[in-house]
Amino acid sequence: MGMTIAIAGKGGTGKTTLSAMLVRTLIDRDLTPVLAVDADPNANLGDALGIEIDRSIGELQAETLKTVNDLPAGVPLSRHLEYELHQAIAEGEGFDLLSMGHGEGPGCYCAVNHILRRYLETLRRSYQCTILDNEAGMEHLSRRVSHGIDVLLVVSDANPAALRAAGRITRMADALELHIARRFLVLNNLRGELASRTHDEIATTGLEVLGHIGFDEQVFESNQAGHTVRDLPVDTTALARVSELVDRLLEKEENR
Repeated sequence: MGMTIAIAGKGGTGKTTLSAMLVRTLIDRDLTPVLAVDADPNANLGDALGIEIDRSIGELQAETLKTVNDLPAGVPLSRHLEYELHQAIAEGEGFDLLSMGHGEGPGCYCAVNHILRRYLETLRRSYQCTILDNEAGMEHLSRRVSHGIDVLLVVSDANPAALRAAGRITRMADALELHIARRFLVLNNLRGELASRTHDEIATTGLEVLGHIGFDEQVFESNQAGHTVRDLPVDTTALARVSELVDRLLEKEENR
């Protein structure tokens, strides 16, 4: 497969839950290993997947900038960062997780960011699929892991504000020159039929709708109880809809 999928959307539209369900679906299909990257500073993907992160890339950057002059003689910065980055990977069953953490603080991070981007691009080649749970904007993704994204899934519910945000996200991707070839809209947490105004708002995003995911009481109750996506029953309706999304993505990949 070797596909990198970025997920973005307005806060509250369920993008992190969708990201976690994508990871689970890929694992259930034995499309492993999967690399999950939590690129949202408000990191929740680890909670959804039931795995703890001890260290974020943001923390690694800050620590490196403070200690760069104290590295042992003969140890290149690139080798030190690659070692530290490897230590920051949390290992799960069928997947690994990296948390990008908060953005940079004071200081020049240019050299550090360049090494991290290069290493992350190399790292992703070791996985069948990479899932990037991104923040609502695209700046974080652009700074850190912008190269090699195959698909952008923009998540929205039926709220007009969320759909307008979806349109802004894809326009921002253009402005940042992320060169993402395929972009789709995923409509999430839907209740009942879509109103005609909603269809109009969808059209203004300029995005092809990849799929619809209805509001799922099982997912809601599981989240409320503090359970993980890995704990959802296999017959959960939302998981079935996510599996259909994966089918469509694989079909479109084959037809490229």
